Amino acid sequence: MVSLAAFLLVIGVCVIIHEGGHYLAAVWRNVQVHEFAFGMGPRLFSKRRNGVLWAVRAFPIGGFVRLEGMEDEPLPEDTPDPTRAFPLRKAWERFAIIAGGAFANIVLAWILTALLLACYGVLDTKSPVVGNVMPDFPAAQMGAQTGDKILSINGEPISEWSQIRTTFQEIDTDSVTVLVDRNGTTVSLSGTVPYNEDQKARLWGIQPSRTKYSPLKAAAGSLGYCWTMSVDILRGLWQMLTGRLQADVAGPVGIAVMAGDAARQGFWTFITFLAVINLNLGLLNLLPLPALDGGRLVFLFGEMLSGRKFPEKWENRIHIVGFALLIALIAFVTWKDIARLMG
Repeated sequence: MVSLAAFLLVIGVCVIIHEGGHYLAAVWRNVQVHEFAFGMGPRLFSKRRNGVLWAVRAFPIGGFVRLEGMEDEPLPEDTPDPTRAFPLRKAWERFAIIAGGAFANIVLAWILTALLLACYGVLDTKSPVVGNVMPDFPAAQMGAQTGDKILSINGEPISEWSQIRTTFQEIDTDSVTVLVDRNGTTVSLSGTVPYNEDQKARLWGIQPSRTKYSPLKAAAGSLGYCWTMSVDILRGLWQMLTGRLQADVAGPVGIAVMAGDAARQGFWTFITFLAVINLNLGLLNLLPLPALDGGRLVFLFGEMLSGRKFPEKWENRIHIVGFALLIALIAFVTWKDIARLMG
């Protein structure tokens, strides 16, 4: 039940933000919007406001913004304004409207990451300061406390967090003395840290401290994190396409499982997951493939360069073929997700 609720929340946020990007760009360029729909299939309920039909449909997978002049046939309740049709806008305006959805997802990922950095912080993996003492581990039994700065382990000076694990790996005795700086006073912690056969290491039982960013630094740092994640996502996709990395793609079922796991781990883990999903959705939608926004942007970019429109009927046929292949891929990935769960 948690997985289903988390999945619906993730899909709801991603779809509404994505379609909201298309909607806002269309309003910006004075293109008439007939309908803003969350979900696919028959309508469950709807309300018309300011000339736009706001609808929730039966199947909460995807959504759409129906614009005047696009390939969809107008409905009887629509009041078309041909002067505000999508095809009448310049190529760059149509480009902005189509790109608006993916752009909105990427912006949300940036905002969520900035919120994470400012309100929750990131683990400080440089300074050897104890952030959390894990119960039932030697550190707790020896009296380690949050905020202790580790000075040495069995006489070996410690100046960086990475040295803690390395030093525990190198010592050849269970008896350990750790010197820490506690509020300006040097405190000696003594006890035994046995070798863990499963982990092949001596586990003292501490976690690094967290560092929170100021709002301005969080906003700037979020750009760096999102850029790094974007490069990793695209690199991983390229490696999968070239066969250098085994393909491991999750469909709706897999995303539901991951969303549930993230929700169970806590609010900030779920926020992190939501940011990553939005970033993935934004980037994948920009790929130059038929049926995706990126495929449409390719045709618009060609029009912007050449000044000539690609024949609409051929473009539509290409997107229909791409859409069929996309549905087949989603069905295949979903089957693999179910088989993985059953197995």
